[in-house]
Amino acid sequence: MGIARAKFSVGQLVNHKRFNYRGVIVDVDPIFHGTDEWYEQMALTRPPKDKPWYRVLVHNAVHETYVAERNLEADESKDPINHPMIDSYFDEFLDGTYVTHRPSN
Repeated sequence: MGIARAKFSVGQLVNHKRFNYRGVIVDVDPIFHGTDEWYEQMALTRPPKDKPWYRVLVHNAVHETYVAERNLEADESKDPINHPMIDSYFDEFLDGTYVTHRPSN
């Protein structure tokens, strides 16, 4: 079985379909990279582990979430995200997408 191609990318605005919050993608894992304990406790709908998962900075919050792709949809609002860590990840906000000019690891 191959690894699924990620639907979303770093810097893209998204909405969580189930919990109704906005955010921005800061990292993409091609498959679930959490612990079994976290998955059992937090991923109550049991999304697939073999599909992409995303780290998301949550709008108007101080935390981030780890979300399965099936729980996300694109946010077409093009409104910026309010989060204290946004400047740690991105340099600017252009046309509804966050971008960075820093080299990736």
